[in-house]
Formats: sequence, C-alpha cells, structure tokens
Amino acid sequence: MTNLPVQLPETSRRSVLRALAGLPLLPVAGIGAGELLFASGAEAASAKGAPVAVEFVGMAAPTTAAAQARTVVESSMVVTWADGSKQSFALGYQPLFITGDMVPDGKGGTILAGGYTDIDGKPILDRSMATPTQFFSDCPDGCNLLAPVPGAKVAGVTGNTLFAVVQFEYATRDSKDASMYGKLPSPIAVLTLDQNKETGALKLVQYHNVDTSPAHGLWITCGASLSPWNTHLSSEEYEPDATALDDQFRAYSKNLFGDETKANPYHYGHLPEVIVNPDGTGTIKKHYNLGRISHELVQVMPDERTVLMGDDTTNGGLFMFIADQAKDLSAGTLYAAKMEQEEGKDIDKGGAFALKWVKLGHATSAEIEKLADSLKAADIVEVKKEDPKDPSFTAIGFNGKTQWVKFKPGMEKAAAFLETHRYAPTVGATLALTKLEGVTVNAKDKTAYMAVSYIYKSMSDGKSGIKVKAINAGAVYQLPMKGGQTDLAGAAIASDWVPVHFSPVPALVGRDLATPDAIGNTADADLIANPDNLKFSEKLRTLFIGEDSGNHVNNFLWAYNVDSKKLARLLSCPAGAESTGLQAADDVNGFSYIMSNFQHPGDWEKGLHDKVKDSVASLIDDAYRNRRSGGVGYIHGLPQAV
Repeated sequence: MTNLPVQLPETSRRSVLRALAGLPLLPVAGIGAGELLFASGAEAASAKGAPVAVEFVGMAAPTTAAAQARTVVESSMVVTWADGSKQSFALGYQPLFITGDMVPDGKGGTILAGGYTDIDGKPILDRSMATPTQFFSDCPDGCNLLAPVPGAKVAGVTGNTLFAVVQFEYATRDSKDASMYGKLPSPIAVLTLDQNKETGALKLVQYHNVDTSPAHGLWITCGASLSPWNTHLSSEEYEPDATALDDQFRAYSKNLFGDETKANPYHYGHLPEVIVNPDGTGTIKKHYNLGRISHELVQVMPDERTVLMGDDTTNGGLFMFIADQAKDLSAGTLYAAKMEQEEGKDIDKGGAFALKWVKLGHATSAEIEKLADSLKAADIVEVKKEDPKDPSFTAIGFNGKTQWVKFKPGMEKAAAFLETHRYAPTVGATLALTKLEGVTVNAKDKTAYMAVSYIYKSMSDGKSGIKVKAINAGAVYQLPMKGGQTDLAGAAIASDWVPVHFSPVPALVGRDLATPDAIGNTADADLIANPDNLKFSEKLRTLFIGEDSGNHVNNFLWAYNVDSKKLARLLSCPAGAESTGLQAADDVNGFSYIMSNFQHPGDWEKGLHDKVKDSVASLIDDAYRNRRSGGVGYIHGLPQAV
C-alpha cells in the first residue's frame, strides 16, 4: 500500500506536515540518512481534504535470525482523508544511542551513556574486569519526551531545543556474568535533543546525569510517565523488605555509599520526580507519601491531582493517591482498593471486579520522610513467617507467601506509608494482583488501563480474596472512572476520577499455548503476552502496549485502536529484550513521536529461546556489547528514502 516517494521542495515538505497537523504524524528518521523524501505533495494533501482517521497496519513476527536479533519495525500507518481516499506511510525505528556509548556531555567532552555513579557522582567500577571499568546499564526503561520548556537554550542545537528524561532500571550482570540486579543505584539522565524544524528528526546533543543525592539515590527505577505539568515521574519497584535486609540491599548500600550498612530501606520504594531546567540539567525530589509499594509507574489524571499506580509484585494492590493541590504531590490522601469479584463472570478471561476504596491515610512527603529517617521496621511492625497462634496477629499474603503481622500501637501512619503492602490488607484492601504494571488514561472515555503481566499465583490460588483461571500471558484491564464516590467508611472521595470497576479488555487477553510453537513461543504470537508498558494517545485513539514477556521469543510493541478494536504489531525487540521506555507524544512542535527503548537483549530463558539461541546469540553479542547494552530511540513514521 505504500506510495512511491516523490521529492518535494522545502516549502512543500513543511506544508505536507501542516496539512496533517490535525492528526500529527511521526517524524522522518533523517539523522545521517541523507535527503528526505515524502509520499505526496502539499497540493495532493489539500485536494484530499483534512485527515479524518488513522489506522496502524501491523507487521508479521520476525522469522529470520537477523530480524530476531535486532529492533525491527515493518508496520505502517494509513491515513484516511476527507475525500475517502487512503494513504499509507511506512514506519521505522531510529536509535538515539545504545548504553555504553560515549555521548556528548555538552561541555566539549563525552560521558558514558547509562553509566553508574555513587552518591558523590564518582564512577562505580566493575572490578570483575582485568582493568576495572565503569559499570553501565543494559536496561534503559522509563523515558519521557517533554513538551517544549520555556527559555530552553543549549549550545549545539540548531533547530528546536527539546528535552527527554530516561532512567536505567538495573545492570543485569558484571563481566563474569554474576548477577548485578538491584545492587547498583539507578542512574537517570536528561537528554538535550535537537529537533529538525522541517522533518522533526531528533539528534542527541547533550547528556546530563541528574544528581540523585537529594533523593538518597534511586532504587530499581522502572516505568515512568510525563506529568501534566511537564515533569518526569519516575518509579522505584520491588521495595526492599525492611524487616529482612538481604545481600542485594547490602551490596546496593556498599556501591552507593561505600558502606553496606548506611542505606535506609525506608528511603526506597517511592516516587521520584525530575524537573528539567532550560539549560538541559535536571533536579530531583522524591515523594514519600504515595505509599511504599512496588512502583512500576504512576499516571496522573486530567484533574492534575488524582494518581493511579502500578504495583509490580505478587500480592499487589490497586492504589490511588489524591493530592491536596493540583500539580503538587507533596501532600495528599492514599487509598487502596477492595476488589469485589463478580461471581462466575469471565473467570477464564481474567475476571470482573467492582472496586471500593479504603482510605489508608493523609500525609505530607516531608513528614513521611522524617518517619523514614527515624524509624526501623521493629518500631512499626512485628512479622512472623509461621503461624504464631496468637489472635493479635493478622495473616496476610506478602510476595506470594503468608505472613502474620501485628502493628505497634500509635504507628498507623508509619505503617500505612512505609509498610503499605503489609498494612493495607489488615484494613480491608485486596492485595491479590500479580505484577500490575503500566497504567495510562483515556481521558475522553474516562477510562484507565492497567497491565497485569501474569495472571497467576495470588490471582488464581484464591488465598487473597480473588480467584480466576491462570493465564500466564496476562491481560490489559480497563477501569471506568466516576466522581461522587465514597470510601468504605462513607467519607466522600474528593475526585471525579475514581475507578469503580476492573475487567479485561476482551481483545487484550493473552492466550497460552498447550505446546510451544515452531520457534518456541509459549503464548500466541499474534496476541499480546505479558503486557507491561502502556501509553494512550488521545489524538490517535490508540493504546500502545509494550511487552515484558517470558512467553514470546521476541517481545513486541502493539497498537490497539479503542474504537475499531483492531490490534496491530508495530515493533519487535531483539530476542530476550523487553520493550520499555514507551511514550506516545501527540504534538511536540507539530510532530508526534512514539518513544521506544529496549533492555537486556539476549536475556535467554531456558525452554523459551532454545530453538533460536544458537542462530541469534552471536548476532546479539556483536550488536550489543556481548549483551551488555540496551537501546534508546523512537519510531518514525513519514516515508523515507535515502
């Protein structure tokens, strides 16, 4: 369906883009690619009238070793014009860098992309190497392209000055293949991007490491979202268990502070926020009052006060925070959902649940940080891993196992905000979800979407308040939202964006295979499996879904139109890599972008990758520094020809 490219004069090129401004298209790659060509002229666009619809046309799953070893985009976007005609635009992928690259620091030098530093900004060295060398992450994750920042000015930019923030979740291994998961403090960086005014193409001109010392360093930063006030909302998942500190946390403390006893577990499992300055630097603050949970990412609703949160763990919950003031998360009220299962409904498809809300408490970030500074776990809670036969203890599900807990008198606020996973079920909330990941919002339909990457364990065993049939491939759930709601105690909830129901999107439920297919997939490759990143485009009416699958040989990025109900595969990651860094930016100086990263290519899983590993492994090793690099980039979308 793709039209043959026709070269246009510069004025016509811009006119084509402006003709599509009502449905902004994605920019041409263009960086170092030579002359850019477009599919039609301004005159043709004008004759067709305004664009009235956009549809994504998917690509097939890769079948060759070469395609399975890299990021592949062979999808397209079809525009329907007012005169009824259709026009196809091929999509492609443009990397900005892979981690381990030396990238410009804006000071005439270079800096290591994804490089790890300690609390003083000094490089953390991989001493397993013959010559100790700075660690860098293979796991770029949450990424946000910001709206233009007023007064932005950075040397080296010749077009429009744009900023993006990218965070790095972890480093998988050292040079000897020893696990480094969670043992290094997560870096986070501001990227200054030069946006070509004619094509929208992006070029990296400055990389700035954000000083994380004001936030006590960062712990396993996963997904991220852009706040309505144009800041980067980060995350810290798998909060360390303050009652049982392990070798992982001690190694983290050693690498961050040079002392394995100095890090305080109650400083981690919170919500960091990055503010970008006009010179391309950034500052960070951490919000301690949104619950200490396995923060995958958060989504702020259009009221700029209500926040829904992913909770990526077994025995996870639905959490909601309502800020006292718009655009300010420093004070507010925390809630957790009580999930009331609708008996017999869609048990084999993920279930259906009415939602009620339990108020956990109100707090400021400053007062919870003060509690974190002064308290230890033993001051807040007593935990038993075997039944104490004592009615003063309450049995709860915690990370897939049963524990018995008893909170110290007068410690309700500390328990609610620092031991959230243990406290919430004792006051009526349901903590039974498994790996609740991304969350996003369709504002027009007043519907949130949440990804449950695996439906199993605490969702299927019936021990924690719900019971559905296990689906290893997971599902995306929809949550209609309403105002005028009250909490379980009967008090009004001060938001018009309160979720009232939780059920799967029918087309977005994965399908497990009874036996693996020809290349090893254990879930249907033409449906989603293990959804993780979610982002919604209001203008395109499209939900984008990135996978973190242990069931697909290659993880995919999908587009689902909520009106047509059509699902299209847009992108395939290198085998073993997770699709991360997803963002749908509808209009940035007249251009649209789908930001898309990948992490840990060649993260081989026994059984899943057995049939492809021998042919693909060397290709991934060659492309990604022996599996030590991940990539940061974006999908571009106007036709291109070199």
